[in-house]
Amino acid sequence: NLYGHRARHVFDFTRRKIATDLAQGQSPWPCRRGFGAVAVIQFMMTLTQMACAVLNTADGREKTALSRGFAAQWSTARAAGDDVEIGTCSPPDMPARPKTPELRAPRDVPRRKTGSIEGRNALLHAVAHIELNAVDLHWDLIARFSHIPMPLGFYDDWVKAADEESKHFNLMCDCLEAHGSFYGAMPAHAGMWRAAQDTQSDFLGRLAVVPMVLEARGLDVTPGMIRIFENAKDTQVVAALNVIYAEEVAHVAYGSKWFHFLCGRDNLDPKPLFHGLVRQYFHGPLKPPFNEEKRAEAGIAPDFYWPLADEMPPPPAMR
Repeated sequence: NLYGHRARHVFDFTRRKIATDLAQGQSPWPCRRGFGAVAVIQFMMTLTQMACAVLNTADGREKTALSRGFAAQWSTARAAGDDVEIGTCSPPDMPARPKTPELRAPRDVPRRKTGSIEGRNALLHAVAHIELNAVDLHWDLIARFSHIPMPLGFYDDWVKAADEESKHFNLMCDCLEAHGSFYGAMPAHAGMWRAAQDTQSDFLGRLAVVPMVLEARGLDVTPGMIRIFENAKDTQVVAALNVIYAEEVAHVAYGSKWFHFLCGRDNLDPKPLFHGLVRQYFHGPLKPPFNEEKRAEAGIAPDFYWPLADEMPPPPAMR
C-alpha cells in the first residue's frame, strides 16, 4: 500500500475524552508476521497520553501504526464536533527506539555513492530514519508544550503532520524491503534528536528549529533525491518521494504559521527572533542552495533564512 499502514479502531467518543475500544481479537497494529498475541484493549486517553504512548513505543512499524490510529481517532472526533481533551502527559527525554539501527556520531556513519543499489539503499535508510524521528518530534511537540494554551487548530495540524510522517516512514520501509533491505540494516545518525533536547523548554525555539529549519532543509534536498531514483528508473521510490515532497511543504508551513501566531500573541518581531533562536539552537550555518519556491509556499520569506547562510551570497534583492 503506497500510503502505508493505518490501524483500524472502533470509535467511542465520550465527554472530553477520546475512547479507543478495540474489538475482540484485534491489535492496535497491522498484522505482521512474528508479532505477539492480540488482546482485548479498552482505554480512554487524552491527546497528550496518545502522544506519550507513541513516544514510548520502540518498533518503527508499531510506533507508526499507533500514530496513525491515534490520528484517525482525533480526526474522527474533530469532524464529528465531539469535545476532546488535550490533557497533560510528561514525554520521555528520549523516545523509545528499536535495537537497530546502531546509532553513531554523524562522522562515523558511512557515506556511499548513489550510483549503486547499496548507495541508494543507504539514502533510503537515511530518509526512513529522518521520518521516524519526525514522527516522534511532532508527538513530542504536542505533549511537551501542552501547558501553553493553543487553539485546537494547532493540534489538528501537528496530529496530521505526525500521521503523514508515519506514512512516509512506512513508504521508505516498503521501498527498502522491495530492495532486499530493511530499516535497521545499517547504522544511522545519532544526532537527530538533538534539536528536541536543546529546545525542551523553548516552544518558539522548537518551532523555529524543527519545522522551519530542519524540515525546510528537506524541501531543498528532496528534488535531487528524486532525480537520483528517476535516473535509476526506480518508479516505486520516485512515487514515494513525490508524496513526501508534496506533504512536507505543509509541515514547514505549520511551523511558520504557529511561530508567527505566538509572535503576534506576545507582540514579538518574528524575523529577528527567528534569527536569534536559530543561532542559539542550530549548530552551524544554513546550507544553500535553497528551494526558494517551496519555502515561499510554506510561508518562509528569503530574509528569514539567507542571513543565516554563509557559503553563498544572497540573491540581489537581499543585498
